[in-house]
Amino acid sequence: MSDAKQKILLVEDDPGLQKQLKWSLADYELLIAANRDDAIVQLRRHEPCVVLLDLGLPPDPDGATEGLATLQQILSLAPATKVIVVTGNLDRANAVKAIHLGAYDFFQKPFDPDVLALMIARALHVHALELENRQLAARQQQSPLSGVITNSEAMLKVCRTVEKVAPVNATVLLLGESGTGKEVLARAVHELSPRTSKRFVAINCAAIPDTLLESELFGYEKGAFTGATKQTIGRIEYANEGTLLLDEIGDLPMPLQAKLLRFLQERVIERLGGRGEIPVDVRVVCATHRDLGEMIRNGSFREDLYYRLSEIAIVLPPLRQRTGDAVLLARNFLELQARELGRNLKGFTTDALDALEAHAWPGNVRELENLIKRAAIMADGSLLTAADLGLAPPHTEPPPFNLRLVREDAERAAVRRALAHSDNNVAQAAELLGVSRPTLYDLMTKIGLK
Repeated sequence: MSDAKQKILLVEDDPGLQKQLKWSLADYELLIAANRDDAIVQLRRHEPCVVLLDLGLPPDPDGATEGLATLQQILSLAPATKVIVVTGNLDRANAVKAIHLGAYDFFQKPFDPDVLALMIARALHVHALELENRQLAARQQQSPLSGVITNSEAMLKVCRTVEKVAPVNATVLLLGESGTGKEVLARAVHELSPRTSKRFVAINCAAIPDTLLESELFGYEKGAFTGATKQTIGRIEYANEGTLLLDEIGDLPMPLQAKLLRFLQERVIERLGGRGEIPVDVRVVCATHRDLGEMIRNGSFREDLYYRLSEIAIVLPPLRQRTGDAVLLARNFLELQARELGRNLKGFTTDALDALEAHAWPGNVRELENLIKRAAIMADGSLLTAADLGLAPPHTEPPPFNLRLVREDAERAAVRRALAHSDNNVAQAAELLGVSRPTLYDLMTKIGLK
């Protein structure tokens, strides 16, 4: 455990009260700011867990306007900070207003040192508990959806979106390159919806000839065409009360687009050769790797159908944009293959891991899975090499794991960005970075900036 004192920020313009509180709170490292600007600088630089905030700050020392504005800015920059506001003896209304805006608690002048110490200790305890809960939740968080393996923030965001939209009945359009896992997410939409006990029916619009696709979707009556010897229901009707996945919807022929649009609007179908309308209650999920916007512009996809399909549009990131996921997925696929083949496959060599991270994966997760399957069969040793995977070693050095190097790269990028945002004004850049000007000058010297 560290013996360093915990930091508390006091925002107070009265020197007498500053001195009194500094003596009273000797067990803590008390940071002092006399106005809003100084308070924000101290907040950025030190990130204190607790802030003691006097509502009567200049330029409104007799009111609470500046204090309340400071409170809101502190909470917008550091929502987890516990702000205890200081008010006058007869100013209970502003104290209540501060609590409504998000302050943790309030105390009135003149203060009781023992009560204030207890209030601060309790605020620090609550802050620590909340931080521990957030850390535990982060450590325990697994893939939010069955079948999805990821540590990528972009993909986790997609999963959270799916979790939100699954319970409602909106039509979902999944967009992304081939092999990114659109069908996995379509099934997740179904499994997380109230229709999970009903059928999930998938049809690939690109895999069925145009002449047969209409009968596959809508069904047909006996005698509707040569060979129609009995009444047959289509996939839409078969999925009634469940979920229908129209995969590769961008390959749907134009005549069928009009018929599908009518179904989506009216929720009724007509079988080929039939005369009656059949109501169907089905959740529709569509997926495509095509650029539907470009298809609309060149006239090969109906704009009105696109808007009907894309009530909720979700874009899946390609594997090359999911940092770390290639290795994570590769390990999972290798474990599955080792179990299926009955082989003692323990993992990957360093050159194989570097090659997995560097490869562009044009075929995305599907390409990776097939590559691991082949390598697991053909490999001679227990560790798969880059040669077993058939991947060339990376042309550039992989990113370092050394924390010092990573930190230096991050500092360099942050300093350059802050200077750019402040038009090379060092004082403003230091404030943005939450450091002092001497510290920023030291950083600039270290990274070679003048």
